[in-house]
Amino acid sequence: MGAPKKSAPKTSSSDDPEELARVPLQAVLLADSFTTKFRPITLERPKVLLPLVNVPMIEYALAWLESAGVEEVFVFCCAHAKQVTTYIENSQWRSQPNFTVTTIESHNSISAGDALRLIYERNVIHGDFVLISGDTLSNMSLVRALQDHKDRRKKDSNAVMTMIIKHSKPSSATHQSRLGTEELFMAIDPTTKQLLYYEENANHLKGTLSLDKMLLVDNSSITLHNDMQDCYIDICSPEVLSLFTDNFDYQHLRRHFVKGLLVDDIMGYKILTHEIHSSYAARIDNYRSYDTISKDIIQRWTYPLVPDVLFPGDSPTRLDRQGMYCASEIQLSRSAKVGPLIVIGSSTVVGSNTTVVNSVIGKGCIIGSNVLIEGSYVWDNVVIEDGCELRHAIVCDGVIMKSGSRLEPGVVLSFKVVIGPNFVVPPYSKVSLHQQPTVEDSDEELEYAENSSDTIHSSTRGQVDKPNGGSSSDLSEMQQQSIPELGLGGMGYIWSICEGCHEEEWKHSVAPIPPEKLTEITRAIEDDLDLANMDRNAPASSGELKPDTQVDSEDDENEDSRDDSTYFEKEVEATFLRAVNENIKVDHVILEVNSLRLSYNMQSVDCAGAIFYSMMRLASQLSHSTASELYKNVGSVVSKWQKLLKSYLPGKDEEIEVILKFEEICLESVKELSPLFTQILHFLYDKEILSEEAIQDWETEKADADESDKVFVKQAEKFLQWLREASEEEE
Repeated sequence: MGAPKKSAPKTSSSDDPEELARVPLQAVLLADSFTTKFRPITLERPKVLLPLVNVPMIEYALAWLESAGVEEVFVFCCAHAKQVTTYIENSQWRSQPNFTVTTIESHNSISAGDALRLIYERNVIHGDFVLISGDTLSNMSLVRALQDHKDRRKKDSNAVMTMIIKHSKPSSATHQSRLGTEELFMAIDPTTKQLLYYEENANHLKGTLSLDKMLLVDNSSITLHNDMQDCYIDICSPEVLSLFTDNFDYQHLRRHFVKGLLVDDIMGYKILTHEIHSSYAARIDNYRSYDTISKDIIQRWTYPLVPDVLFPGDSPTRLDRQGMYCASEIQLSRSAKVGPLIVIGSSTVVGSNTTVVNSVIGKGCIIGSNVLIEGSYVWDNVVIEDGCELRHAIVCDGVIMKSGSRLEPGVVLSFKVVIGPNFVVPPYSKVSLHQQPTVEDSDEELEYAENSSDTIHSSTRGQVDKPNGGSSSDLSEMQQQSIPELGLGGMGYIWSICEGCHEEEWKHSVAPIPPEKLTEITRAIEDDLDLANMDRNAPASSGELKPDTQVDSEDDENEDSRDDSTYFEKEVEATFLRAVNENIKVDHVILEVNSLRLSYNMQSVDCAGAIFYSMMRLASQLSHSTASELYKNVGSVVSKWQKLLKSYLPGKDEEIEVILKFEEICLESVKELSPLFTQILHFLYDKEILSEEAIQDWETEKADADESDKVFVKQAEKFLQWLREASEEEE
């Protein structure tokens, strides 16, 4: 059985293009995440079938693979394998031309390594293949990445894997990406793009990172990154499967396999990287990334993987530019206030005076009157009675919230939980009909692998025979036991947070990071920076590189600086839009922007420019059909957020830079603002955002400029003359 498998690489690495064309592009999709991060929900339903903007996660992965030219997909499933198999058999993917989906079940595999060993034994992979997790979403084209992989294989047969990566600067305050994942450190050869070092949550302190000094000896040039995101999309040669078979200690894809290959000097296998720029790719690793990616879908960063394009059969309709999707047959009270950035599933009822903002509502839900739903995810067939409040929570199928009950930020209610009237569920609580397991799995990353059927086994105490329900006597007994926990008539158990984990709950929650945490950590980081600056001239110990160590040429450093400015601007815009959509207070936004400023080593003027750019972009995206309406949008946005902008304009020099930034915006990114330049400049002056001295000095600086750089000075000539005359009259 082993011989045919070893001959497979010859087919994929052939120099004959016609021979290559005859090998179908295959993919292995891991339907198990092999983690416990989505408990208690995943005790009852596999993660890949959890709804992401009202569509099961696996649908996004399969839709992308099909659009990217993959012809055969092997879906590996273990936990709740029957549910996954049944779903695939009844889905649209069973009848797609030139696209076959086959499920492979295993009730004994407890890791990704076990899964790939089983795939190898089945002998179903015959060439290069795409390896992806079922909780990954992307719209990237595979053409360039596949070609890079094949070209590298022709030059070096040891290049067995290409890892897809993209920029994602972590927050200096939390050492996390916006997806809630820990800070990732990579070392990459800038010429060959070979991965040389990979460390998640590395033990870095005061600006130093420990590396094997032989890494520096063996490579003439290295780029160090803490601003890369691992997309968990890999293009693999068949040897990858045999490597897992030959090394049974390879369990985790990154911690074991990738790091194992990086330190193996005997076989010489290599991992290369392929960086994507404009495309989208992300993995749902925790509740925070679930929230972030949901918002990205609604805001159409994932196009065409958006509700109205990808799944028109569910009849969602995009209503306006603020990202409101409403399915057919919903009943929406006239007094209800919905939007922006909402999705409402079919047959859902929303009562009078109810507010729904920045949230996703599933199918068949009944939402009463005077309800507040903010930043939350309400799945199918949920009943929320009058006067309830939900802020930044996840509510699974069949939940009942009785009148006046309230969910604090970060709450997760699993299937068919009942919250009693006027009961307040504490922040970050996880509530389930199943009691919390008394003994965790031996490996903290194991999913409920033994739950291949729809039963919960003896690893839970107070077990319920049917996760999706139970006998009336079972529920009656549970209801009586749960009264102290969830109020009168409540059903379910509040899981306790493990000792030492309470302070970490906010990192991976759907709730925004608490302001007090941002303040506390930002101060700590500033103290560390002060200490680091004191030691900056101290010699580095062996095997350590200071962050400002010159590894590449000066040109590369300048390019990196430009990249940093671009990514910083994008991060600030994302922060600003989140503040707008979630109505976050200005003081809290300033904390987040300060955190980004420290992370990217930017100045106040950079913050001001990025914020002003975000404000102008928002104004242009709001509904308007004439220049007059666009000007009103600008006035509305600036008036509301002027305190935020002015906090980064301490002096005249910063104000001049904002005017220069405004010119750039009008010429490049938001050209429809160009005719309104003078009006908006005058408005900023009236609002005391820009001073008379700054505007006049901007005019003076432009005096010796080329004619092409004086476009807006000439346009504003009447306003500038008025300023000069007014100044003379005052004198």
